[in-house]
Amino acid sequence: MMVFGLEGTAWNLSAALVNENEVLFERNATYIPTKGGIHPREASQHHAEQMGKIVGSVMAYVRERDLRIDGFAFSQGPGLGPCLRTVATAARTLSLRFRVPLIGVNHCVAHIEVGKWQTGAEDPAIIYVSGANSQILALRKRRYRIFGETLDISIGNAIDKFARTMGLPHPGGPKVEELARSAKNYIPLPYTVKGMDLSFSGLSTAATEASKKYDLADVCYSFQETAFAMLVEVTERALAHAEKNEVMLVGGVGANKRLGEMLNIMCQERGAKFFLPPEKFMGDNGSMIAHTGLIMLNSGAITPLPQSYIRPGYRTDEVEIIWA
Repeated sequence: MMVFGLEGTAWNLSAALVNENEVLFERNATYIPTKGGIHPREASQHHAEQMGKIVGSVMAYVRERDLRIDGFAFSQGPGLGPCLRTVATAARTLSLRFRVPLIGVNHCVAHIEVGKWQTGAEDPAIIYVSGANSQILALRKRRYRIFGETLDISIGNAIDKFARTMGLPHPGGPKVEELARSAKNYIPLPYTVKGMDLSFSGLSTAATEASKKYDLADVCYSFQETAFAMLVEVTERALAHAEKNEVMLVGGVGANKRLGEMLNIMCQERGAKFFLPPEKFMGDNGSMIAHTGLIMLNSGAITPLPQSYIRPGYRTDEVEIIWA
């Protein structure tokens, strides 16, 4: 079987074709704000303008090889409302035009499923960190249960917010990581873990204030070390509580090599296996929507047209994982 996947929850518009074994084809168009962070309306306009070209290139690939699409999957949520509407409209149109099933995919679940597909992880404790989400999860009774999450802003949002105040380009994570490598000193910053949950807004503010007195590289390093130690602590406790022996890191912030290094050290000390998907599958991509759509379609989980409305606040633990 083959599924066409369309992702567009925020900054990246991506379309991909996936079968049971591999990604056949993928095209991306990335919205880059001229100033500040993501502007939802501008991002949706970008997606609308690029949709014809992105979808057209995938469909040209299909026609040239005389392939058959068995379903159209789309990112139903969570995400930015204007962006989700643009993608959902395109997916509905394609489903109706070619008379094949429509599959609404939870964006967060897609990060997890493509990670498992690419790494071979079977039943891991999952740390999912991105621009909008910070969650520690594990599969229990056919749902990805959230053992801990941010109480305010995500780690990706916190890093980007700090980077913007420093005048660094968007997205801020790669530049903060680069500067951190040249640091010489650690500066104490607020470490906020509340039970199994985390808070990053105070850390971002404190780092901004520290930059007025200390070298920027030292502040970037200290920001990363503090935030990542918080995430590793909660992941370690979730690993023990859920009685797992695997940990998998997914989401765009997971591309940060220092975070992966810290999690790997923790796993080695606990005798657990650490899994890290290839970097191209860490950020938002159409392949993860297509792959998750494929396993949902094989399990009979299709989305009737009246239920294909967007879900900006779609939580990971709302999805019944019937294919588990």
